[in-house]
Amino acid sequence: MAKELLMGNQAIALGALKAGVNVVCGYPGTPSTEVLEALAARNPGGIHVEWSTNEKVALEVGAGAAFSGARALVTMKQVGLNVAADPLMSLPYVGVSGGLVLLVADDPAPMSSQTEQDTRQFAQFAKIPVLDPATPEEACAMISEAFELSERYRTPVIVRPSTRICHGSAVFETDIPYQPHQVGGFERSPHWIVLPRRAFEGHKEIIERLPIIEQEFCDHPLNAIEYVDLPGLAKASKITSKQPLASASSGQPIPRRLGIVASGISYAYLKDALSMLIDETKSGGKHGIGTFAAIEELRILRIATPFPFPDQRATEFMADLDEILVFEELEPVVERELLRVCGRNHLSAAIKGKLTKDTTVAGENTVNSLLQQLSVFLGMEDSAQKLPATISPESTAPELPTRPPMFCAGCPHRGSFSATKRALKGRPAVFSGDIGCYTLANAQPLDMIDTCICMGGGFTVPQGMAWAQPDVLHLGFVGDSTFFASGLTGVVNAVYNRANLVLVVLDNSTTAMTGAQPHAGTGERMSGTDGYSATAKADMERDAQNALRIPDVLHALGIEHVDIVDPLDFDASVEAIKKAVAVVDAGNGVSAVIFRSPCIAVCPPKPIPWVDPEACTLCRVCVNTLGCPAISIAPQAKTIQIDAGLCYGCDLCVQICPFNAIHKAGDSK
Repeated sequence: MAKELLMGNQAIALGALKAGVNVVCGYPGTPSTEVLEALAARNPGGIHVEWSTNEKVALEVGAGAAFSGARALVTMKQVGLNVAADPLMSLPYVGVSGGLVLLVADDPAPMSSQTEQDTRQFAQFAKIPVLDPATPEEACAMISEAFELSERYRTPVIVRPSTRICHGSAVFETDIPYQPHQVGGFERSPHWIVLPRRAFEGHKEIIERLPIIEQEFCDHPLNAIEYVDLPGLAKASKITSKQPLASASSGQPIPRRLGIVASGISYAYLKDALSMLIDETKSGGKHGIGTFAAIEELRILRIATPFPFPDQRATEFMADLDEILVFEELEPVVERELLRVCGRNHLSAAIKGKLTKDTTVAGENTVNSLLQQLSVFLGMEDSAQKLPATISPESTAPELPTRPPMFCAGCPHRGSFSATKRALKGRPAVFSGDIGCYTLANAQPLDMIDTCICMGGGFTVPQGMAWAQPDVLHLGFVGDSTFFASGLTGVVNAVYNRANLVLVVLDNSTTAMTGAQPHAGTGERMSGTDGYSATAKADMERDAQNALRIPDVLHALGIEHVDIVDPLDFDASVEAIKKAVAVVDAGNGVSAVIFRSPCIAVCPPKPIPWVDPEACTLCRVCVNTLGCPAISIAPQAKTIQIDAGLCYGCDLCVQICPFNAIHKAGDSK
């Protein structure tokens, strides 16, 4: 059998292929993006794979496929689930006939997200079963399991990996032949129409099936109770009834019966951390961190199915325990469920975790954080102070230098924002931004993004501001991918309500922040067999037949003044902004500027400019205006210098130098 080292997201794609998936839809968003890309790359030819316009559309397309008896996988990140919430809430009521699986990747300690929300809570809210893998191997296997569960109970199912699982790696057998799931076809029925009466009946069906799924989850092999053989203690073979323990009056510690509960990747961290502590104790405590104090028994419960919660398994686990510590990311979902089960069954175990601040309350868990929290829970003397300098592998890594976020060298957004700033010349204005690379314009020296809440908000937030502060100029910025994903309704709203503001589309011919995926404006699609070809060229010309043209869309939606300009032409960009602002100042409603120039990820570099040291006065205009990482001050501090390893040849520095000290490649003095 052929074996490959696969990223977790690639493993998830492999799991979908093994399950015979028929339709795959999604919208790019780290850490989920590579799932759909890997499926497209491994597509044997019988799978429809698409980047949908947004997550709501993706889920609705997937639902349609599942209504027809197909197996559909829909991919997104946790924030994308907010966009898909409308169909998500209705789908459990009408159900599916095929399998519908949502791969929703959470992002603890957000590395590329605006929230740290927990998809398990969304699953509870929507009454949708959720599976929580701890490793890439489990994530791969859970896709098939999720499809089977979806078909068995006619409900959508969520699989919820986190960043470390999505981007971790493991070895998999990959030469498994693809066998497509047999599509039964759509059967007409009032069942599929979510009218009020159907919603009422559907709600009862949900309430009836959840306890059945819960019982199935109680028997799930991954929801296992383990007994830990601590050094110096006999390994427990079964749960025993509580016996009288030593009395506190004897002066001896009262032995405790302890339990640890872990969900998701926290379970993998727990196994590593506990193994380290046990090895340390077996070695005689060579680091001086102490031994396990007065523990009669230690049990572990793994929760792989957070909803519906396996109450019976949890009750069995907690019987006769004194204290329980819960490890999970991100919210105390399992912790609250354990408290509920304790109350219902009149159990006396003390539950510790996020709610009691005994574990990490925000961000992701790590082996190091679990080492600290476990050592305290297990009563190891002075361990909290000694562990980081001894057995923790993370503590030996050097501290990384701070790297401020910034645009790539050659990024056209730098020209867009620099020109806008120059055009306004200090005039009071508010710049509303959006989710994308261009959010980085909030940093110095550009300092050009004042608000950013969600995709599409770059066009809608400034409308509210304009009504509240009509005497202030308002500009809204969105990218080209976001324009199609969630910007269109904002444009309609602005035109319909006659708002007075400038809409700016930053068109770099790709979905840059998540890895240069295509969108409706590029003329490309994920499928390589549909006859569509790439049209993202250096001059950003569009294939009129295949690509949706943003200027045409804006005109069709009622905006009369639409200017298109290359942001790497600094003077022309300044003039374009001035003209758009003049329209607003005249009270003529919405105007638009499209800054069109390709991302450096989809176009080749250009020749690098050079610096004339005799002409350079070290005025720092280039440094302070652009903030380009390729421009720095030479060690002798007499001239600026351009790093040939970083420069992409955008020539913005050539255009803004007031002393003509920077020249295009090939130009002479």
